[in-house]
Amino acid sequence: MRVDDFDFDLPVENIALRPARPRDSARLLLVRPGAAEEGAGGNLSDRSVSDLPELLEPGDALVFNDTRVIPAQLQGTRTRGDAVARIGATLHLRAGPDRWVAFVRPAKKLAVGDRVRFGGEGEMCLAGTLDATVAEKRETGEILFAFDLSGPALDDAIAAVGHIPLPPYIAAKRGEDALDREDYQTIYAEKDGAVAAPTAGLHFTERLFAALDARGIERHTVTLHVGAGTFLPVKADDTADHKMHAEWGEVSAETAAALRAVRARGNKVVAVGTTSLRILESAAQGEAGLAAFSGETSIFITPGYRFRAIDALMTNFHLPRSTLFMLVSAFSGLDTMRAAYAHAIASGYRFYSYGDSSLLFPRVTE
Repeated sequence: MRVDDFDFDLPVENIALRPARPRDSARLLLVRPGAAEEGAGGNLSDRSVSDLPELLEPGDALVFNDTRVIPAQLQGTRTRGDAVARIGATLHLRAGPDRWVAFVRPAKKLAVGDRVRFGGEGEMCLAGTLDATVAEKRETGEILFAFDLSGPALDDAIAAVGHIPLPPYIAAKRGEDALDREDYQTIYAEKDGAVAAPTAGLHFTERLFAALDARGIERHTVTLHVGAGTFLPVKADDTADHKMHAEWGEVSAETAAALRAVRARGNKVVAVGTTSLRILESAAQGEAGLAAFSGETSIFITPGYRFRAIDALMTNFHLPRSTLFMLVSAFSGLDTMRAAYAHAIASGYRFYSYGDSSLLFPRVTE
């Protein structure tokens, strides 16, 4: 398909720079595609995230991504003799106990073997600096860094010198501050490794969890360490020519069995966020259903994809021409999502990471 098919105009005033407070007070657009998708947006209903329990049935299951955002944005200097160059790096895929693959600006300033110091200058490493060697420079422009520290010591150093990598559309408007360390993290985040938050989960509160429990809604977790590739624009003209960056994820055998049981009794599996959806679909094994999975996935979902693991999707509003808008269009139908987004824009819904939410049901097939 043409990437232009997924374009739309978004007024800048619809882009959220801060989350709703409390988190579960955000708006939620309920989208139920109609039987005849052409020319219609299906059934759209303006609700609140706090209404979620009544929008689901007892025995349904929500699936959350328990990844935890790390402060993966680093500023550093490369020194060659008397020549010093400043660089910015965003770590996006761990390649070993002491190694990370990163997007770097400007990558042309680096060569294999260069030494880079991240953080403050003239201090001991754990007191404010972190040193690395350029181990590999890839054709894609990515850099593989081999750090002087390894394992938990490296994790601590990154936490000390790094910054939360706010999405470009927020970072262009304001800098990171102390609020973002809490706001850009789900309350159930557990496993370090994400460069971007699984933003659909940012809406959940302990109050909402209690209401879901009282309603009899199951909660399960998977892991997908969201990479910085999620921020990259689609530069190809045709979706067939776009290459997704790999991300590491895991679905446990216990979770897979529990979700198979949910569907077997006729209830719904509801993915909280496109990251949960992508790792679940990566773990789906044809007609055999969901299975345990651990490893990298670069799944790219566009219209025509046959969903095998989920029955509904809770997700925020995405960028024009993005892989995520392609994904929701594959799930609920392109015409339905165009109509839903037009309604959201006209109704003042807040878009992107800190914005409002939607609950999508699958397109109706003949």
